[in-house]
Amino acid sequence: MENILDRFLRYVSVDTQSDEMSESQPSSAKQLVLLGMLRDELKAMGVEAELDEFGYVMGRIPSNLPEGAKVPKIGFIAHVDSSPDAPGNDIKPQIIENYDGGEIALKGVPGLALKPCEFPEMLKYKGQTLITTDGTTLLGADDKAGVAEIMDAVQYIVEHPEFKHGEIRIGFTPDEEIGRGVAKFDVAKFDADYGYTMDGGEIGELEFENFNAAAATIKIQGRNVHPGYAKGKMKNAMRIAMEFDSLLPYAEKPEYTDGYEGFFHLIGINGTVEEASISYIIRDHSMDMYEKRKQTILDCAAFINAKYGEGTATPEVRHQYYNMRKQVEPHYFIIEKAIKAMEMEGIKPKVQPIRGGTDGANLSFMGLPCPNIFAGGLNFHGKMEFVPLQSMEAASKVILNILSLFAE
Repeated sequence: MENILDRFLRYVSVDTQSDEMSESQPSSAKQLVLLGMLRDELKAMGVEAELDEFGYVMGRIPSNLPEGAKVPKIGFIAHVDSSPDAPGNDIKPQIIENYDGGEIALKGVPGLALKPCEFPEMLKYKGQTLITTDGTTLLGADDKAGVAEIMDAVQYIVEHPEFKHGEIRIGFTPDEEIGRGVAKFDVAKFDADYGYTMDGGEIGELEFENFNAAAATIKIQGRNVHPGYAKGKMKNAMRIAMEFDSLLPYAEKPEYTDGYEGFFHLIGINGTVEEASISYIIRDHSMDMYEKRKQTILDCAAFINAKYGEGTATPEVRHQYYNMRKQVEPHYFIIEKAIKAMEMEGIKPKVQPIRGGTDGANLSFMGLPCPNIFAGGLNFHGKMEFVPLQSMEAASKVILNILSLFAE
């Protein structure tokens, strides 16, 4: 029986970074390596599983309840891709046993450390085993912790036939980090009544509302002229891009917002004097504010064009996903089951809005109500990412508890 730590370390060793510039499905072929591994591992455990042409792994475990028992079919879903925001290859995890509450040196970068003075939440996990990066890459707990937790629960179910449950569905997806995780997911084929994504943050998190989300790209057309003769002629595309960013509300950025507050997040800027490109993600829980934020991008582009000439700024705003609350709330009992499942493990549930998104948001609008449960990691998408082992172990038990509660 493989323990959850070894499973997690094996999964993070596979580079699965998604590629937002790619139009293929999945966006990067390397994601198929882990997806294929997961299909094969499910089959080796005796679980019916397949990997389709779009990169979705679907598994089925039949009910072992008495014939005629009517309980919902429950799905558990996690994504395999890691964020493009930080290097995701050649990951070298550090295992910190019995964490003492001090700084943790990230040994791949001299002088770099996880410090409780900067990340005070570390102190909640004193005495536990922490898995960190070495400072050169992200870790990939988002969402390979969720993948490992689901697979750990499946292993338990297979090895303990006395554990009673209804029909179970397992789903692993690519491309969640670039907003396309379930773009071609066949909900009817998955055939679950309700689902849970194991894609939240620290232990206890439970979410059924998330940001409305869009992505924006603004192409800036400049005009290059020899700098010695540029007066009144040059239009420096990079400087115009910087001016565009300065037009957005200064305090409405991720580093200045929390709770239900939305933001504009600058995620990329590239360019030369002649041409530049700036990229944003746009987030807000309020649909009204979400629409206003998208319009703000267009208004800023119009201002730039009025100042520098039509065609200087060409904006493209692309919708990504909506707030799932109105799709999940009518089925609030699935939230109550998750709350009880956590309490059974001595975990205090923290029901809160997601300051992000999950595959569950789009799945909820596709007819599969799908709240989000903690996977245990913290500081996702960067080199300061870490996950407590005990949180992953608890998440696996929460999965089992949910299934047992539905089987009652």
